[in-house]
Amino acid sequence: MNYFELFGLEFSPRVDKKDLSKKYFELQKRNHPDYFSQATEVEKKQALEQSALINKAFKTLKDEQLTIAYFLKEKGLLSEDEKYKLPDDFLMEMMDWNEELMEMSKDDVGQKISVYTDKLYDEIKPIIEGYKESTAESDLLKLKEYYYKKKYLQRILDRMED
Repeated sequence: MNYFELFGLEFSPRVDKKDLSKKYFELQKRNHPDYFSQATEVEKKQALEQSALINKAFKTLKDEQLTIAYFLKEKGLLSEDEKYKLPDDFLMEMMDWNEELMEMSKDDVGQKISVYTDKLYDEIKPIIEGYKESTAESDLLKLKEYYYKKKYLQRILDRMED
């Protein structure tokens, strides 16, 4: 059972956060180990394992980037140790940025990256919001590229924190 099935959600690269939270609390009410204090040891262990799975799934699905990664893994388009090659034009642009960013404040860098990330999202928004089981693999590969570009940009922000 994947995380979407666990929460009774549609398999999609985007999750409704309100619906997710509601379902999370419903699942925890039924499965939290505290409700199994009078149960057998086997039932207690099962409740603990199920609660841990629910927590892990919730953490993944409430984060947009983690949801996309999980979705792509479930589709067989992303692997854990993958060495993804970002497009050369993006990498060249980032090389130019690195020089420029060194002279900018942390807030200005964050703003620049936020604007750029929004632009990237606008390009894949129709894929995310219009996802159907029949969505072309080429579109899902664009989503994968978005995931890796956003991950790269996040690393730039993380370096600014150091």
